[in-house]
Amino acid sequence: MPISIMASSGIMSLYWEVFPPMPTCRVYCTPVYQDGHLFVIGGCSKSGLPMDTMEMLDVASQTWTVLPPLPTARAGAAAVSLGKQVLVIGGMDSEQCPLASLEIYNMDEGKWEKKAPLCQPSMGISATEKEGKIYALGGMGADTSPQAFVRVYELGRDNWQQLPSMPTPRYGASVFLRGYKIYVLGGRQGKLPVTAFEALDLEMKSWTRYPSIPSRRAFASCAMTDNSFFSLGGLQQPGPHNFYSRPHFVNTVEIFDSEGGNWSKPGRSTRMREKRADFVSGYLGGRVVAAGGLGNQSSPLSSVEGFNPVKKRWECLPSMPTGRCSCSYIQSHNMLFVIGGVAHGPSSAVEALCVLEDV
Repeated sequence: MPISIMASSGIMSLYWEVFPPMPTCRVYCTPVYQDGHLFVIGGCSKSGLPMDTMEMLDVASQTWTVLPPLPTARAGAAAVSLGKQVLVIGGMDSEQCPLASLEIYNMDEGKWEKKAPLCQPSMGISATEKEGKIYALGGMGADTSPQAFVRVYELGRDNWQQLPSMPTPRYGASVFLRGYKIYVLGGRQGKLPVTAFEALDLEMKSWTRYPSIPSRRAFASCAMTDNSFFSLGGLQQPGPHNFYSRPHFVNTVEIFDSEGGNWSKPGRSTRMREKRADFVSGYLGGRVVAAGGLGNQSSPLSSVEGFNPVKKRWECLPSMPTGRCSCSYIQSHNMLFVIGGVAHGPSSAVEALCVLEDV
């Protein structure tokens, strides 16, 4: 496709950039990206224990700095950046118990500070920031029950306030911010995947329920475009009518049209090229992207594909330099960072799928 057509259609070329590996090998770490710096927080070591390690990658110079350790070792925490501060919320401690603690790293001072804890210990929280306020949604409590809590934190007041609870309790959900709405898709209740799709209006402080994701899949991935939400792939569980079947990987693609207010289940031609679960997804260069994960192969996938909305089909993209699953990932406006995860064991790889700007 000529460059001029690619640019006019909003579809841009993508390539992988390989960064030096993390100083510390880990999985289930939490990334934060701020002003050209990638912070990697906590996670599980090769021995499976939560870590107190925080390291920072300067993207421009491609150098790592080991920062002061977290006051509390943790894995699977939620984290957001707010100006020159990184806020780390909840997660799991070395006793495999959920945490209530909030700890803030001040970039200018290079120091940690403990702040007001959550009212309830939680792991698997989904968090986002809007106009200086931090929203923490759902989680799993000490009794392993999914939570419906919605909590908002203001740094200046150093306190948490309760907002109306989610209609569906869950942890590990995908959250997306669009305008003054927080959209919550999927997640888990124990071992069961959740199909609920709900949105919190931050101005009205009320919840709206949308039609549920059509099919129930574990380890699926979600992405948001300018006008749609995608639910991709996963592990299809045996249903009530076929409970003799085994779980199997799928290449399912289901799309919610924000204007029409409904889900469409595209036909065979618009399924992903690869059956995969536990993979990275994003929206980059005008495409919905699916990278790596687990499939029917004996080792994690390195294949990458992108949904071209103009052609309405999936196209092959450059493969991941290091095939992995269970990765942490975070997106900036022109880079999708893929961090750690599992290759043949816990990985220290850090790679980014990037938009080729100079076309």
